[in-house]
Amino acid sequence: MKFIKIKTRALLPPKDDIYPILDLYLPKLHEGDVVLITSKILAIHQGRCLPIGNINKDDLIFRESERYIPRSKVPHQYVILTVKDYTLIPSSGIDESNANGHYILWPKNTVKLLKEIRAYLKKKNKIKNLALIATDSHTTPLRRGVNGISIGFYGMEPLYDYRGKKDIFGRKLKMTQTNIVDALSSMAVFLMGEGNERIPIVIIRGLGNIKFTAKDTYKKLVIPPSEDIYYPLLKSFRSKKNAKDNRNRGSKR
Repeated sequence: MKFIKIKTRALLPPKDDIYPILDLYLPKLHEGDVVLITSKILAIHQGRCLPIGNINKDDLIFRESERYIPRSKVPHQYVILTVKDYTLIPSSGIDESNANGHYILWPKNTVKLLKEIRAYLKKKNKIKNLALIATDSHTTPLRRGVNGISIGFYGMEPLYDYRGKKDIFGRKLKMTQTNIVDALSSMAVFLMGEGNERIPIVIIRGLGNIKFTAKDTYKKLVIPPSEDIYYPLLKSFRSKKNAKDNRNRGSKR
């Protein structure tokens, strides 16, 4: 298995076309490649950027979130905790780093965008099996530092299912499924870096146990909050519909 880091020029907010970047910097893709792209350049491609100073950041976080815990409830009031696109993420994923004076939002309709890019790359490289994953960095409860997570993918089955298989002592497994897309995202984000590396794309080549598909399989990965084993914690998040008038807007930007 190979991890191929793709260094590019900086994509410039508020809007910059990703397709010339793909044409210029990507090597010829092989059958069975998985291409991981940071959400930031997908968002810049869509023009999902707003100049800092034109809007209150907490208002923007609230607008982009699905559920939230207000800043006043968070230790040190560093962030607003949010749930967006089945992901627990600080501040709705809005980023100011490497943003040239802009807030960069998450891409919109990420799976649809990846499907379009995948079709382009398949045709260009004359290949059949190709998967794309959009990545971002996030924090893990009770752990310092950030690691990678997927916020959308297309072209592959996201889980490797061990249910019905036996462990090394012959015990049949009943629950275990391996989350492939987030495992790959974590390694890719590590290779991309968080500073001035300018590595927004990583190609994974020669990976086994991948089932490629032309179907939308995103919903196979995610769990409705009420069915999640962490629901006792997730239910602390407020619904925007019920708490719009009571949310804590905070004073930080």
